[in-house]
Amino acid sequence: MKTSFLFAMALLLDAGGWSIPPAPARAASAPQTAQSAAANVEHGKYLATHVAMCIECHSPRDESGNILSGQEYTGASIPVEPRADWATRAPRNRGLLGYDDRQAMRLLTEGAIARDGGQLKPPMPRFRMTNEDAMDVIAYLRSLH
Repeated sequence: MKTSFLFAMALLLDAGGWSIPPAPARAASAPQTAQSAAANVEHGKYLATHVAMCIECHSPRDESGNILSGQEYTGASIPVEPRADWATRAPRNRGLLGYDDRQAMRLLTEGAIARDGGQLKPPMPRFRMTNEDAMDVIAYLRSLH
């Protein structure tokens, strides 16, 4: 991972959080749950990998800083120098074990709210995803088992 990316990520987080802009509008559809067939796993993969960049903190790396293939989202040490009030490890989020759909939606749409209702520690971004984007991310992470 490049140092410039880590520096930019730290600046964003230090500036008071990070929000994902809403996705382009989708065609109207029936109400969905995160487990529904209507959730778009490929879109969730795109968001988790390239927009929210969950993969960057929640995946272990080799000595060169490359994410270990096949171990994505299995939890890892935070790849930036933590501040005193920051978490030092990102937990496994592959499969979203321990989170029901309501808790996972709250985490991604209401600003990093933990299962117990508390606030997650930085550098976890305070996401404010749309319900549709959150459902897609949840469907993708659950598909990984």
